[in-house]
Amino acid sequence: MIENMIKNVDCPCNGANLEKLIHPAILTLLMTEELHGYIIVQKLQENSMLQGKKPDPSGVYRCLKSMEQHGYVTSDWDISNPGQAKRRYKITDAGIKCLHTWINTLEDYHRSLGMFLSFAKNTLLTQIL
Repeated sequence: MIENMIKNVDCPCNGANLEKLIHPAILTLLMTEELHGYIIVQKLQENSMLQGKKPDPSGVYRCLKSMEQHGYVTSDWDISNPGQAKRRYKITDAGIKCLHTWINTLEDYHRSLGMFLSFAKNTLLTQIL
């Protein structure tokens, strides 16, 4: 019953708010190729990490702008196709170092979360029984 109540609420406990992971996800996408912003939004939506939910496009563009200001990505205007020019993003050496740091940080979180989950499950089970 409690599980059904929680599933219907827009609560961070449902994993609906993963905005902090957008940063390393964008850097990961840019490791393989230069991308336009709208393609980044589409690829993030396809990523299983977001469980098929579309990220907020304006949030993605804010993140890209911030990462460019910090030197993690660069951008230029792609005018090779007819129509409106589109900004194309590329990861920098600083961005690669940042992604490496993200990976180490997330691995540490992963280990800590595993320990926390064991503790929380055991605590919950002892209270239910």
